[in-house]
Amino acid sequence: MSKTEAAPEEAPRTVAEPTKAERAADEQELGAAGSQLSTAPAEDLSNGPVGIGVLGWARWFWRQLTSMRVALVLLLLLSLGSIPGSLIPQTNVDELKVADFQKRHDTISPIYEKLGMFHVYSSVWFSAIYILLFVSLIGCIVPRTWQFVGQLRGRPPGAPRMLTRLPAYTTWRTEADPEQVREAAAAMLKKRRFRTHVVGDAVAAEKGYLREAGNLIFHVSLILILVAFAVGQLFKSEGGKLIVQGDGFSNTLTQYDDFKSGSLFKTDDLAPFSFTLDRFDATYERSGPNLGTAREFVAHVTYSEGADGKPKKKDIEVNKPLVVDGSKVYLLAHGYAPTVTVKDGRGKVVFHGAVPLLPIDNNISSSGAIKVYDGYTDAKGKWDQLGFAAFFVPTYGGKGNGTMFSQFPALDFPVLNVGAYHGSLGVNSGLPQNVYQLDTDKMKPFKDDQGKVLKKTLLPGETLTLPEGAGSITFDKDGIKQWASFQISQQPGNDLALTGSVLAIAGLAGSLFIQRRRVWVRAVPGKDGVTVVEMAGLGRSESAKLPEELADLAVTLIPEAPTAPDPAPEPAKDQVAEPAEAEGAEK
Repeated sequence: MSKTEAAPEEAPRTVAEPTKAERAADEQELGAAGSQLSTAPAEDLSNGPVGIGVLGWARWFWRQLTSMRVALVLLLLLSLGSIPGSLIPQTNVDELKVADFQKRHDTISPIYEKLGMFHVYSSVWFSAIYILLFVSLIGCIVPRTWQFVGQLRGRPPGAPRMLTRLPAYTTWRTEADPEQVREAAAAMLKKRRFRTHVVGDAVAAEKGYLREAGNLIFHVSLILILVAFAVGQLFKSEGGKLIVQGDGFSNTLTQYDDFKSGSLFKTDDLAPFSFTLDRFDATYERSGPNLGTAREFVAHVTYSEGADGKPKKKDIEVNKPLVVDGSKVYLLAHGYAPTVTVKDGRGKVVFHGAVPLLPIDNNISSSGAIKVYDGYTDAKGKWDQLGFAAFFVPTYGGKGNGTMFSQFPALDFPVLNVGAYHGSLGVNSGLPQNVYQLDTDKMKPFKDDQGKVLKKTLLPGETLTLPEGAGSITFDKDGIKQWASFQISQQPGNDLALTGSVLAIAGLAGSLFIQRRRVWVRAVPGKDGVTVVEMAGLGRSESAKLPEELADLAVTLIPEAPTAPDPAPEPAKDQVAEPAEAEGAEK
């Protein structure tokens, strides 16, 4: 075979250029050096579940469910699912608002009812999202935790052959022995809290495990928050109570005006305590643009824990509840309770007391009902019931559109307007009724001279006399009391939720601000016998701090391995031959 027909030879390569096999080995070493910098489990979903049987389908579904991508989607769906619960009235919060909503939106209400929009947090679809998210987080955390434990028990991988290919790299020459350099590097890195060990001719070190620990803590905290939410919904109790000044409350089920609880709550779980509203103080702005704005709401109470607890004084303010044995008593609202006296046709007192009325505006214009159930007889001695529609203003400001109004929330000029009725109050029907509203369907109005409902605006001390000797009602002088509305709640999952929130913030901060990185220090003899030191670093992600840290480590190590001068450059062949040629010419 001639030279022209010979098989083509490979082009000559420089000594520094690696072969294809060497490049493949370098890539493998770099992959091993950067392996397990994260605890995220590897996913192999390239082929999908097609044709792999029932077990394969199950494994594919489990991988999908426990992936971080699906967990984030479920968390987003849970957040979106909570929006209707905030915008649409909920039956477990206020059934009256739900009924009013259904009356005003008779077309869309049946659709909302089928979709569970009136009880979002107990609906099937919300529970499904909640449970899937719970399972997804657990299925994601367990393998990551075991992988992280394995990393903690393991050691950093050895140094790659080509440290120059790492993102942070430095090198110098030193007269110190390679073994001495490696010992000094290991001591320095341990002092900087790196996990170190010697692999061959290099020291391998790793730091930043708290990043992955923070990541796991963040995910665990999400589970804690979900558990706290579930515990709070299942074991919670919450009720309201309106208390007139001087009256008290005992934490038993029959004492509540309204009460709702979780499905696993038992009445025995109610904390034993009681309190009395001694006095209520309220002050308001008297001038300026904030005229009438409340400056202070304080309920002065006396409370005791248990059946034989020692009485204690406590001031309850807005967002400053009374805490007793895990239960919290919040101050919600306040208003006025005018004191009235009702007499029958014979002048006998059949009702005397403070009647709380509900505010309808910021100046505490209030409406309500005064009901006399028992003991009343008319002028003929016939048994009957009385009802008065009441409207109260603490500071009379005149009448607008035929209705009087208040121009200031304090008791500057109190006025009470009452309209009189008699008949059946409906208490014997067995149906619940609102104590602050007067149902006149089965009642007849007392009429004035013009044939209209008998009404009168009363100042303190004035009396409305009913016609035909039917009796009277008197607005007692100096008899206006204040009332306060309280919410008594017991949320057993609050402390757990707070712990989860704090851990979530701490874990998120750790995963964001702590960088997982590895450092290698290689020390080997050079061709001239002088030690060559190489330092390189690799992080989970590119960071400007890694080169800075590597430079700081190199500066710290240099006193133990001082730099040596670079070797003199070797003379070129033609430069070496010139003296010989000159010597031959002379000869």
